[in-house]
Amino acid sequence: MALRRILSLLVCLGVLFELSHSDVACRNDQGKEVDWYILYKLPKSSGDGLSYLYMDQSTRGWRFSREKINSSSGSVANTLKPLFDFYKKKTEGFGYILYNDQPPKSLKLASASFAHSKGFVMLNKTTGVWMSHSTPQFPSYRTEHFWPSSGNNNAQTFLCVTYPYSEFKNIGIHLKYMHVYPYDSDLPPYFTEELKCVAQRSCYPKSKPWFKVLDLTSLKGRHFKSFAKYSRFKKDLYDGLIVNFTQQDLYVKSWGSMRQPLPSNCSKIIPHFVYNIKQVNPHRRGPFPDTVDHSKWCVTPSGSFTCVADMNREVSQMSRGGGAVCMDDPIVGAAFFTAVQNAQPCDFPRLPADYEEL
Repeated sequence: MALRRILSLLVCLGVLFELSHSDVACRNDQGKEVDWYILYKLPKSSGDGLSYLYMDQSTRGWRFSREKINSSSGSVANTLKPLFDFYKKKTEGFGYILYNDQPPKSLKLASASFAHSKGFVMLNKTTGVWMSHSTPQFPSYRTEHFWPSSGNNNAQTFLCVTYPYSEFKNIGIHLKYMHVYPYDSDLPPYFTEELKCVAQRSCYPKSKPWFKVLDLTSLKGRHFKSFAKYSRFKKDLYDGLIVNFTQQDLYVKSWGSMRQPLPSNCSKIIPHFVYNIKQVNPHRRGPFPDTVDHSKWCVTPSGSFTCVADMNREVSQMSRGGGAVCMDDPIVGAAFFTAVQNAQPCDFPRLPADYEEL
């Protein structure tokens, strides 16, 4: 009799553990829930192309991960586990949207009318995850082998935040303003209308203003600010929108291999200067140039404002949607600003002739 009770207790504990592990939340390398994390995957020129730096609210800055970005036991795989479980057996009350302007190779390419934006949302009726990142073809289509080998060469950034279900209405509005390209989705009919609209690819703003700035609050109460611009905004995300809120100069890291890059902007028509970062050395792991760094982020010199973003500073992307999610954590800011090794001075041609004042 006693043995039967013990076995019943162990079964109950196993079920509880499985339920806990299936909660939709950002997870660290140990599989534990975290409120948010940021990853900086290092380029192949700095190693194997799979190593990454990790940071969350407990690390006090960057930490070099022992895992690889494609590992089945790293932060990304641990976070994606509810999606993998759904692939095996549809989990009741779970939904997701995967969006990427460069979807996995087997799928149709996104037209330029969609946002230059990459990320995913996963949620149930209690909590959810929104990850914004910079990696083409990620995550792979309906497989647990989520990492594309094409992502190895260049550095990439990832921001994962755990939100309560109630915040996904605003997240849906943000994705609408960018007009993201969902390449895979499955949402229960009773989920928030804003997300369902985004999943249909027909959801975008129909009137001015052509941008949106929203305040978001994570599950543990951390405040974030999201910036989204629609294609008809016709300006750079950074010197046309974000810098208006920083009250100081802005250093921007974007892709270094572009056809028509925008120069650093020290024009009087913007409230503060915007500088292009040309070389970084995060966590002193060794410097690398923007030509092997596909990450998109920006930071103020004081480190008081840091954003993980979607867009490059490039002429054609002035006419595309995109956005950023920002936070005012000084430790995060210091981790990013101390990574800046070299920035482009403002002695380049100013701006395209048709660049208009707000």
